[in-house]
Amino acid sequence: MDHRLIELLVCPLCKGPLTLARDAQNRGTELQCPADRLAFPIRDGIPIMLESEARTFDPDATAAP
Repeated sequence: MDHRLIELLVCPLCKGPLTLARDAQNRGTELQCPADRLAFPIRDGIPIMLESEARTFDPDATAAP
């Protein structure tokens, strides 16, 4: 994903900043909101910013799924 796009996107619930989680090949896999503890998936390069599609995560955990 383009870093300029990530800077423009905010959490659809709290309007807070998002962070990009990457996989082992350095591809963006999801956008995470630490405030709401939600991770929004990225499918085919498109972020799915729906609460119903988000998964919960622990921002204090060291390993990403």
